[in-house]
Amino acid sequence: MKLSTAIDRYLEHLTIEKNRSPKTIIAYRHYLARLADWLGKDPEIENISQEAVRKFRLYLSRFTDEHGEQLELKTQAYHIIALRSLLRYALKQGVECLAPDKIELPKTEPAQVQFLTPEELERLLAAPDINTMAGLRDRALMELLFSTGLRVSELAGLGRKMVSTETGEMRVIGKGRKERIVFISERARKWMREYFERRHDENEATFVGYRGKGTGDHPSMKVELQATRLTPRSIDRIIQKHALESNIVKNITPHTLRHSFATDLLLNGADIRSVQTLLGHASITTTQVYTHITNRQLREVHEKYHGKSLQ
Repeated sequence: MKLSTAIDRYLEHLTIEKNRSPKTIIAYRHYLARLADWLGKDPEIENISQEAVRKFRLYLSRFTDEHGEQLELKTQAYHIIALRSLLRYALKQGVECLAPDKIELPKTEPAQVQFLTPEELERLLAAPDINTMAGLRDRALMELLFSTGLRVSELAGLGRKMVSTETGEMRVIGKGRKERIVFISERARKWMREYFERRHDENEATFVGYRGKGTGDHPSMKVELQATRLTPRSIDRIIQKHALESNIVKNITPHTLRHSFATDLLLNGADIRSVQTLLGHASITTTQVYTHITNRQLREVHEKYHGKSLQ
């Protein structure tokens, strides 16, 4: 089977059978297209050898873009993950090709998880001026993020009808288009209720941005008609703005609040399987990155308080 044919069929498989998101399809197409371009002449997938893979990995390690930037090790690993997945699919289709298990993944550095301390979190949440519509929106947005641990893409995609301030439950479509239930704390529900009550636009999005005169305080009807759904990038800018106002020196992103949500649960006694479900992680391995943080915190508690009476 020609490599180009195998790639096309594999991407169709991801779309139809696996129900992967468009972003995932685009990423895998990019990684596999780079492999195909490097191999050239559209070879048979059966002819891709371990030696060819080794040379491709060497190519990736030396690759530089138009700005002279090299590929991060994590990005190099994504290329190999895509290739292994393609080969695994081809084998299931009866194609006699290289076994994916014979291709080792590059060793990458453990993910560095950054989270906010309770004091930093309170400063961040209190930063917006809630006397303005934009400020009230930002407070509700950040409270909801910390309460639910949503990904920024999930937050940006929320509709008003999806957020129940009465039951405190919400159904979310996450990665791989998998649905899960998340829960909204009473504190976050209070801010969401106030935000919804002050809104007069007809946009169905949970969080919107306003343009024009009157945006900061109470939007005029003209401004409200121009209300548009906030994008993930807009949400990122909002949180970075309030982090600066709070004098927090860490690089704060929406994902920092997701990390803070998970860390808060674990430090207060939640089991890791429950946290995995609440975060929408497909694999427990992804969630286990947080145990390094909680273990370190427990070590600090042990060193600070244990055995003092024996000294």
